[in-house]
Amino acid sequence: MKIDNLTLSFKNKIVLRNINLSIKPGEFVFFIGYSGSGKTTLIRSIIGDFKPERGDIVLDNGGFLYRNLTEKLLLDYRRSIGVIFQDYKLMESKSVYENVAFAMEVCGYKDHQIQKKVPQTLEQVGLLTKKDTSVQELSGGEKQRVSIARALVHDPAIIIGDEPTGNLDPVTAAEIMKIFLDLNKDGKTVILATHDKNIVNSMHKRVIVFKDKSIVADHIGGEYNLEF
Repeated sequence: MKIDNLTLSFKNKIVLRNINLSIKPGEFVFFIGYSGSGKTTLIRSIIGDFKPERGDIVLDNGGFLYRNLTEKLLLDYRRSIGVIFQDYKLMESKSVYENVAFAMEVCGYKDHQIQKKVPQTLEQVGLLTKKDTSVQELSGGEKQRVSIARALVHDPAIIIGDEPTGNLDPVTAAEIMKIFLDLNKDGKTVILATHDKNIVNSMHKRVIVFKDKSIVADHIGGEYNLEF
C-alpha cells in the first residue's frame, strides 16, 4: 500500500496534509500522536470512509482506490482489510458466533463456509468455548477478541486497529497485542493507531509519528515520550 500526497479537509479545515507513506506487505506499523493529530483520520481514509480532495491510495495491485472509485471497487477493497475499533462496534444482544458470522454473511459467503470458518477463527483468538455466549456478558478484553475474530474471519491481507487497546487494562492489552503479533508472524500486514507509549516502546516496530495533521517522523524502534 502506498499513500500518495493525500490531503483532506472538512469545512475548509485541513485534517490531513500531504501524507506520503508506503507500507510493505507483512509490515507491522504503529501510528502515534496526540488526539487530533491525524492518525485516526488517515485510518478512516485508508478504509474508504473519507475521500481525499487531493492524492490517492495506491493498492498492492497498482490500482488507485479513489481515482476511479465505484461501489464494487470499494466493496472488494474492504474485503481485503479487517478493521478493529476501540469501542468494539459489536451487536451486543447477539452471540459471539453470530457477530463473527455476520461479517462473512455480508461478504456473500455460503452457510457451509461460515460454519467451518467461524469456529476456526474463534479458536484462533481463544473464544471458541464462548461461541454461544451473548456479547453483553463478555469482559472488555473478550469483546475485543470478538472484534478481532470478526475482522479476521474473511482472511484479509491487512489488519487495521484504531486504538484497539484503549479501553483495556495493561494485562489484557498485552494479551491483545500478542494476537496482533501472531497475526503479523503469519504474514498479515498490521497497522495500529494507539496512545499507548508503553506498548509502542516495548515492541520495537516501525512507528509513524503524527503532529498537526502531518507525518513528522518515521522510525523503527526507539523510545517515544510524546505527550498524547
